[in-house]
Amino acid sequence: MNNFIVRTITGIIFVTAIVVSFLNPVAMVFLFSLVTGMTIWEFAGLVNGRENVQINQFICSVAGVLFFLAMAVHARGLDTLNLAFIPWLATIIYLIVAELYMKAKDPIANWAYTMMSQLYIALPFSLLNILAFQFTNSDVPWLLPLSVFIFLWVNDSGAYCTGSLLGRHKLFPRVSPGKSWEGSIGGGVFVLIAAWLISYITTSKGIVTNLTTLQWMGMGLVVVVFGTWGDLVESLFKRTLGIKDSGNVLPGHGGMLDRFDSSLLAIPAVVVYLFTLALL
Repeated sequence: MNNFIVRTITGIIFVTAIVVSFLNPVAMVFLFSLVTGMTIWEFAGLVNGRENVQINQFICSVAGVLFFLAMAVHARGLDTLNLAFIPWLATIIYLIVAELYMKAKDPIANWAYTMMSQLYIALPFSLLNILAFQFTNSDVPWLLPLSVFIFLWVNDSGAYCTGSLLGRHKLFPRVSPGKSWEGSIGGGVFVLIAAWLISYITTSKGIVTNLTTLQWMGMGLVVVVFGTWGDLVESLFKRTLGIKDSGNVLPGHGGMLDRFDSSLLAIPAVVVYLFTLALL
Protein backbone atom coordinates (compact mmCIF):
# COMPACT_ATOMS: atom_id res chain seq x y z
CA MET A 1 0.00 0.00 0.00
CA ASN A 2 2.85 2.38 0.88
CA ASN A 3 4.53 1.65 -2.47
CA PHE A 4 1.22 2.25 -4.27
CA ILE A 5 0.82 5.64 -2.57
CA VAL A 6 4.38 6.66 -3.38
CA ARG A 7 3.97 5.49 -6.97
CA THR A 8 0.70 7.39 -7.33
CA ILE A 9 2.10 10.64 -5.94
CA THR A 10 5.20 10.41 -8.14
CA GLY A 11 3.04 9.65 -11.18
CA ILE A 12 0.79 12.67 -10.56
CA ILE A 13 3.78 15.00 -10.18
CA PHE A 14 5.44 13.49 -13.26
CA VAL A 15 2.36 13.87 -15.50
CA THR A 16 1.59 17.36 -14.20
CA ALA A 17 5.15 18.56 -14.86
CA ILE A 18 5.08 17.30 -18.45
CA VAL A 19 1.60 18.67 -19.22
CA VAL A 20 2.35 22.10 -17.75
CA SER A 21 5.74 22.32 -19.48
CA PHE A 22 4.22 21.93 -22.93
CA LEU A 23 1.97 24.93 -22.30
CA ASN A 24 5.04 27.18 -22.05
CA PRO A 25 7.90 26.87 -24.58
CA VAL A 26 10.55 28.07 -22.11
CA ALA A 27 9.37 25.60 -19.47
CA MET A 28 9.38 22.78 -22.04
CA VAL A 29 12.95 23.51 -23.11
CA PHE A 30 14.11 23.78 -19.50
CA LEU A 31 12.38 20.59 -18.34
CA PHE A 32 13.44 18.37 -21.22
CA SER A 33 16.99 19.66 -21.33
CA LEU A 34 17.13 18.58 -17.69
CA VAL A 35 15.48 15.25 -18.53
CA THR A 36 17.97 14.71 -21.36
CA GLY A 37 20.95 15.32 -19.12
CA MET A 38 19.63 13.15 -16.29
CA THR A 39 18.73 10.27 -18.61
CA ILE A 40 22.16 10.26 -20.28
CA TRP A 41 23.83 10.47 -16.87
CA GLU A 42 21.85 7.42 -15.78
CA PHE A 43 22.62 5.56 -19.04
CA ALA A 44 26.35 6.31 -18.79
CA GLY A 45 26.45 5.16 -15.19
CA LEU A 46 24.82 1.85 -16.15
CA VAL A 47 27.10 1.06 -19.10
CA ASN A 48 30.15 2.00 -17.05
CA GLY A 49 29.28 -1.00 -14.89
CA ARG A 50 30.15 -3.29 -17.81
CA GLU A 51 33.57 -4.85 -18.06
CA ASN A 52 36.14 -2.72 -19.94
CA VAL A 53 33.64 0.11 -20.52
CA GLN A 54 34.34 3.60 -19.17
CA ILE A 55 32.73 6.58 -20.88
CA ASN A 56 32.80 10.13 -19.55
CA GLN A 57 29.50 10.38 -17.72
CA PHE A 58 29.61 14.14 -17.18
CA ILE A 59 30.72 15.21 -20.66
CA CYS A 60 28.28 12.81 -22.38
CA SER A 61 25.45 14.39 -20.37
CA VAL A 62 26.63 17.91 -21.21
CA ALA A 63 26.84 16.96 -24.90
CA GLY A 64 23.27 15.68 -24.84
CA VAL A 65 21.97 18.90 -23.26
CA LEU A 66 23.91 20.97 -25.81
CA PHE A 67 22.33 18.95 -28.61
CA PHE A 68 18.84 19.49 -27.17
CA LEU A 69 19.37 23.24 -26.79
CA ALA A 70 20.87 23.51 -30.29
CA MET A 71 17.82 21.75 -31.72
CA ALA A 72 15.53 24.11 -29.76
CA VAL A 73 17.31 27.15 -31.20
CA HIS A 74 17.20 25.68 -34.70
CA ALA A 75 13.54 24.61 -34.52
CA ARG A 76 12.49 28.12 -33.45
CA GLY A 77 14.24 29.59 -36.48
CA LEU A 78 16.75 31.52 -34.36
CA ASP A 79 19.82 29.95 -35.95
CA THR A 80 19.54 29.74 -39.73
CA LEU A 81 23.24 28.85 -40.07
CA ASN A 82 23.01 25.97 -37.55
CA LEU A 83 25.86 27.49 -35.53
CA ALA A 84 24.18 26.36 -32.32
CA PHE A 85 25.29 22.81 -33.10
CA ILE A 86 28.99 23.73 -33.03
CA PRO A 87 29.42 23.39 -29.21
CA TRP A 88 27.80 19.94 -29.35
CA LEU A 89 29.96 18.87 -32.29
CA ALA A 90 33.11 20.14 -30.56
CA THR A 91 32.19 18.19 -27.43
CA ILE A 92 31.65 14.98 -29.41
CA ILE A 93 34.97 15.43 -31.23
CA TYR A 94 36.68 15.91 -27.89
CA LEU A 95 35.14 12.67 -26.56
CA ILE A 96 36.29 10.76 -29.64
CA VAL A 97 39.80 12.20 -29.76
CA ALA A 98 40.32 11.90 -26.00
CA GLU A 99 39.72 8.17 -26.27
CA LEU A 100 42.95 7.89 -28.29
CA TYR A 101 44.93 8.94 -25.24
CA MET A 102 43.00 7.15 -22.47
CA LYS A 103 44.65 3.75 -23.01
CA ALA A 104 41.32 2.03 -22.42
CA LYS A 105 41.08 -1.73 -22.88
CA ASP A 106 38.16 -1.41 -25.29
CA PRO A 107 38.05 2.09 -26.85
CA ILE A 108 35.65 0.93 -29.58
CA ALA A 109 33.06 0.02 -26.94
CA ASN A 110 33.56 3.41 -25.30
CA TRP A 111 33.05 5.19 -28.61
CA ALA A 112 29.96 3.09 -29.34
CA TYR A 113 28.32 3.77 -25.98
CA THR A 114 29.22 7.46 -26.19
CA MET A 115 27.50 7.83 -29.55
CA MET A 116 24.61 5.66 -28.39
CA SER A 117 23.97 8.12 -25.55
CA GLN A 118 23.45 10.82 -28.18
CA LEU A 119 21.53 8.82 -30.79
CA TYR A 120 19.38 6.78 -28.40
CA ILE A 121 18.60 9.52 -25.87
CA ALA A 122 19.63 13.05 -26.88
CA LEU A 123 18.30 12.89 -30.45
CA PRO A 124 14.75 11.66 -29.61
CA PHE A 125 14.28 14.22 -26.83
CA SER A 126 15.67 16.95 -29.10
CA LEU A 127 13.07 16.10 -31.76
CA LEU A 128 10.39 17.26 -29.32
CA ASN A 129 11.48 20.74 -30.36
CA ILE A 130 10.48 19.92 -33.95
CA LEU A 131 7.01 18.91 -32.78
CA ALA A 132 6.67 21.95 -30.54
CA PHE A 133 8.13 24.68 -32.75
CA GLN A 134 8.10 23.61 -36.42
CA PHE A 135 4.60 22.12 -36.66
CA THR A 136 3.10 25.29 -35.22
CA ASN A 137 0.55 26.20 -37.89
CA SER A 138 -2.36 25.34 -35.59
CA ASP A 139 -4.31 26.98 -32.78
CA VAL A 140 -2.76 24.64 -30.21
CA PRO A 141 0.93 24.03 -31.12
CA TRP A 142 1.52 22.37 -27.76
CA LEU A 143 -0.99 19.61 -28.56
CA LEU A 144 1.30 17.63 -30.90
CA PRO A 145 4.17 16.97 -28.45
CA LEU A 146 1.75 16.52 -25.56
CA SER A 147 -0.38 14.04 -27.54
CA VAL A 148 2.65 11.75 -27.97
CA PHE A 149 2.82 11.34 -24.20
CA ILE A 150 -0.97 11.12 -23.87
CA PHE A 151 -0.97 8.23 -26.34
CA LEU A 152 1.93 6.55 -24.53
CA TRP A 153 0.15 6.82 -21.18
CA VAL A 154 -3.14 5.59 -22.61
CA ASN A 155 -1.36 2.71 -24.33
CA ASP A 156 0.42 1.65 -21.14
CA SER A 157 -2.76 1.80 -19.06
CA GLY A 158 -4.90 0.10 -21.70
CA ALA A 159 -2.33 -2.63 -22.31
CA TYR A 160 -2.00 -3.29 -18.57
CA CYS A 161 -5.75 -3.54 -17.99
CA THR A 162 -6.44 -5.62 -21.09
CA GLY A 163 -3.42 -7.85 -20.54
CA SER A 164 -4.36 -8.48 -16.91
CA LEU A 165 -7.85 -9.59 -17.92
CA LEU A 166 -7.30 -11.31 -21.26
CA GLY A 167 -3.57 -11.80 -21.70
CA ARG A 168 -2.71 -15.35 -22.83
CA HIS A 169 -0.13 -15.11 -25.60
CA LYS A 170 3.25 -13.58 -24.73
CA LEU A 171 4.45 -10.75 -26.97
CA PHE A 172 8.18 -11.15 -26.39
CA PRO A 173 8.77 -13.61 -23.52
CA ARG A 174 12.59 -13.50 -23.80
CA VAL A 175 12.68 -9.78 -23.03
CA SER A 176 9.42 -8.88 -21.29
CA PRO A 177 7.41 -11.88 -20.09
CA GLY A 178 4.67 -9.64 -18.69
CA LYS A 179 3.57 -8.25 -22.06
CA SER A 180 0.96 -10.05 -24.13
CA TRP A 181 -0.46 -9.70 -27.62
CA GLU A 182 -3.91 -9.20 -26.14
CA GLY A 183 -2.63 -6.37 -23.95
CA SER A 184 -0.85 -4.69 -26.85
CA ILE A 185 -3.95 -4.87 -29.03
CA GLY A 186 -6.11 -3.57 -26.19
CA GLY A 187 -3.72 -0.67 -25.62
CA GLY A 188 -3.86 0.15 -29.31
CA VAL A 189 -7.67 0.21 -29.26
CA PHE A 190 -7.68 2.62 -26.32
CA VAL A 191 -5.20 4.88 -28.12
CA LEU A 192 -7.37 4.92 -31.25
CA ILE A 193 -10.29 6.01 -29.08
CA ALA A 194 -8.13 8.71 -27.46
CA ALA A 195 -7.00 9.93 -30.91
CA TRP A 196 -10.61 10.08 -32.11
CA LEU A 197 -11.59 12.03 -29.00
CA ILE A 198 -8.82 14.58 -29.55
CA SER A 199 -9.95 15.06 -33.13
CA TYR A 200 -13.63 15.25 -32.16
CA ILE A 201 -13.08 17.75 -29.33
CA THR A 202 -10.82 20.04 -31.33
CA THR A 203 -13.13 19.94 -34.35
CA SER A 204 -16.26 20.58 -32.30
CA LYS A 205 -14.59 23.55 -30.60
CA GLY A 206 -13.40 24.95 -33.91
CA ILE A 207 -9.74 24.46 -32.99
CA VAL A 208 -7.40 24.09 -35.96
CA THR A 209 -4.89 21.23 -35.61
CA ASN A 210 -4.15 20.53 -39.31
CA LEU A 211 -4.70 16.81 -38.78
CA THR A 212 -7.78 14.91 -39.87
CA THR A 213 -9.38 12.26 -37.71
CA LEU A 214 -7.70 9.48 -39.68
CA GLN A 215 -4.35 11.23 -39.41
CA TRP A 216 -4.74 11.55 -35.64
CA MET A 217 -5.58 7.86 -35.43
CA GLY A 218 -2.62 7.03 -37.66
CA MET A 219 -0.37 8.99 -35.34
CA GLY A 220 -1.81 7.06 -32.42
CA LEU A 221 -0.94 3.74 -34.08
CA VAL A 222 2.60 4.97 -34.76
CA VAL A 223 2.99 5.76 -31.07
CA VAL A 224 1.58 2.36 -30.07
CA VAL A 225 3.94 0.37 -32.31
CA PHE A 226 7.12 2.33 -31.71
CA GLY A 227 6.34 3.00 -28.06
CA THR A 228 6.01 -0.75 -27.48
CA TRP A 229 9.30 -1.36 -29.28
CA GLY A 230 10.94 1.37 -27.19
CA ASP A 231 9.77 -0.38 -24.04
CA LEU A 232 11.12 -3.72 -25.30
CA VAL A 233 14.47 -2.18 -26.26
CA GLU A 234 14.95 -0.81 -22.75
CA SER A 235 13.86 -4.14 -21.25
CA LEU A 236 16.49 -5.89 -23.38
CA PHE A 237 19.05 -3.31 -22.26
CA LYS A 238 18.26 -3.98 -18.60
CA ARG A 239 18.30 -7.75 -19.06
CA THR A 240 21.70 -7.48 -20.73
CA LEU A 241 22.99 -5.54 -17.72
CA GLY A 242 21.21 -7.83 -15.26
CA ILE A 243 19.22 -5.10 -13.50
CA LYS A 244 15.56 -4.64 -12.63
CA ASP A 245 15.29 -0.84 -12.75
CA SER A 246 17.51 1.67 -14.53
CA GLY A 247 17.63 3.82 -11.39
CA ASN A 248 15.65 5.12 -8.43
CA VAL A 249 15.36 8.83 -9.13
CA LEU A 250 11.56 8.52 -9.46
CA PRO A 251 10.23 6.83 -6.29
CA GLY A 252 8.02 3.88 -7.17
CA HIS A 253 8.75 4.20 -10.89
CA GLY A 254 12.46 3.44 -11.17
CA GLY A 255 14.82 5.57 -13.21
CA MET A 256 14.60 8.05 -16.06
CA LEU A 257 15.03 5.35 -18.71
CA ASP A 258 12.21 3.37 -17.10
CA ARG A 259 9.84 6.31 -17.48
CA PHE A 260 10.88 7.57 -20.91
CA ASP A 261 11.82 4.31 -22.64
CA SER A 262 8.75 4.22 -24.88
CA SER A 263 9.14 7.83 -25.96
CA LEU A 264 12.71 7.31 -27.19
CA LEU A 265 11.44 5.49 -30.26
CA ALA A 266 7.94 6.98 -30.43
CA ILE A 267 9.06 10.61 -30.76
CA PRO A 268 11.32 10.11 -33.82
CA ALA A 269 8.67 7.89 -35.43
CA VAL A 270 6.00 10.59 -35.00
CA VAL A 271 8.29 13.25 -36.48
CA VAL A 272 8.90 11.04 -39.53
CA TYR A 273 5.15 10.35 -39.76
CA LEU A 274 4.25 14.05 -39.70
CA PHE A 275 6.92 14.99 -42.23
CA THR A 276 5.61 12.20 -44.46
CA LEU A 277 2.09 13.63 -44.22
CA ALA A 278 3.45 17.07 -45.09
CA LEU A 279 5.04 15.67 -48.26
CA LEU A 280 1.89 13.87 -49.43
